[in-house]
Amino acid sequence: MQVVCLDLEGVLVPEIWIEFSRRTGVAGFSRTTRDEPDYDRLMRFRLDLLAQHRLKLSDIQRVIEGMGPMAGAREFLDDLRARYQVFILSDTFYEFADPLMRQLGRPTLLCHRLEVDADGVVRDYRLRMPDQKRAAVNALKGLNFQVIAAGDSYNDTGMLMAADAGFFIHPPESIVAQFPQFPVTRSYAELRAAIDSAAQALRG
Repeated sequence: MQVVCLDLEGVLVPEIWIEFSRRTGVAGFSRTTRDEPDYDRLMRFRLDLLAQHRLKLSDIQRVIEGMGPMAGAREFLDDLRARYQVFILSDTFYEFADPLMRQLGRPTLLCHRLEVDADGVVRDYRLRMPDQKRAAVNALKGLNFQVIAAGDSYNDTGMLMAADAGFFIHPPESIVAQFPQFPVTRSYAELRAAIDSAAQALRG
């Protein structure tokens, strides 16, 4: 049996923090896991920026409500789900994701949570578990599934390494250069074909 694991931001939906940066005019929020491989360092940087600019969870959620999936993402995901079980493995937060999950047909999402005080100020973040994408892939393999995975950033590479087959989709060239072992796809059509080819090869 085979499952597909996909990253969310940069793969199916635009990067939330980049859009938040554009809307607020705070350039620092545009820094993402494509730029910073240390997720804790990145999140501490974001939390400091939120505090500095007195921005709350509601400010982020207001931006997310105006966002939608990337062009063709819903159709791509619907096609995959018709033929495979699909898990979205993301380092986003449940407090962010609901409007986007609704537009994607509510696929199964595994991500993290924010710690928010009574005034709506984001005080901290809580990982569901460390390196959760790799752990999820290994758990699925332990249940006798063959896993095919795709992502675009540093924080996806553990998942891609653990999977039976792993692919990049429109990653930055700086990451491609560091991880040349993962085939690169540049469109949903290319990724769909790569997944199907890998699935066939794994079935033998």
